Amino acid sequence: MDRFKAYKLTEVDRKIRAEFVDMTLDDLDPGDVVLRVAYSDVNYKDALAATGKGKILRRPSCVGGIDLSGTVVSSSDARFAKGDAALAAGFDLGVAHHGGYAEYARVPADWLVKLPRGMSLWDAMAFGTAGFTAALGIIRMEQNGLKPANGPVIVSGATGGVGSIATAALARLGYHVVALTGKAEQADYLKRIGAKEVKLRGELDLTRIKPLDKAMWAGAVDNLGGDVLAWIASTMKMNGVIASIGLAASASVSMTVMPFILRGVSLLGINSSDAPAPALRNEAWRRLATDLHPPMLKEICRTIPFPDLPKAFDELIGTKVIGRIVVDLSP
Repeated sequence: MDRFKAYKLTEVDRKIRAEFVDMTLDDLDPGDVVLRVAYSDVNYKDALAATGKGKILRRPSCVGGIDLSGTVVSSSDARFAKGDAALAAGFDLGVAHHGGYAEYARVPADWLVKLPRGMSLWDAMAFGTAGFTAALGIIRMEQNGLKPANGPVIVSGATGGVGSIATAALARLGYHVVALTGKAEQADYLKRIGAKEVKLRGELDLTRIKPLDKAMWAGAVDNLGGDVLAWIASTMKMNGVIASIGLAASASVSMTVMPFILRGVSLLGINSSDAPAPALRNEAWRRLATDLHPPMLKEICRTIPFPDLPKAFDELIGTKVIGRIVVDLSP
């Protein structure tokens, strides 16, 4: 193997040039483990990086793709051997270290997780950072007392990658999931993947959010931020828990402290890209391979060939994507 294909992002005159290039193993960044990449995926962060609509890259040029799964080709770390199946999500991949949009990758061993029993390489990227984030949110909420018997859980931005997997995973655990979405036409999709109810954002009056409103939710997974997060906080039950995962609507939020003081609500910040402790990271992937694994994962995801990757970014930025996109880099 002399040369292989990669999708490289380069900043030129404050704009991003995104293109397929030929690379060799010598062109890859340092690391302990070389993998033949089987699959990557497309996250919102990938789309922002590739289109230049977000200041994502932390160096002038980098192979994109914040996630990857593949088979170990060589390793200088005793934890990984040739032939092992492994995955990596987050850290500096696709941002400051050559990422998953290449047929080969070299990464530090500390960034890798051995593929859990019961999970395929495709499954790993059907989840990717989105599924990993959803799993972290669910685990943190459980640690703070959430149980199916406590009452309904609302998921905002439910048709997105994190939202879809959170909806399906919570449903598998036995929760009564209410999917909050701005896409009325996707109600059937949300019910197929596990939502018991679908609530439309347009039904909410976000111009008049009460400090405390009718208590409805035992838990919440919020992908939006802004006024939606403020409304969710005001409608939480006693000792309810909110996993704050995204800011698709706004990074700002205006609310009172009353839900936190008078109802004992917990607001949990979920950061998946900056590497939770290894034990929590491994537990999240183990759970995704077992009790958090949605029975309809293939309905949540579509797979595209590597050459079709550039088309996916504008779709994602334009909120035309439902669920997840897996990128097939296999031979």
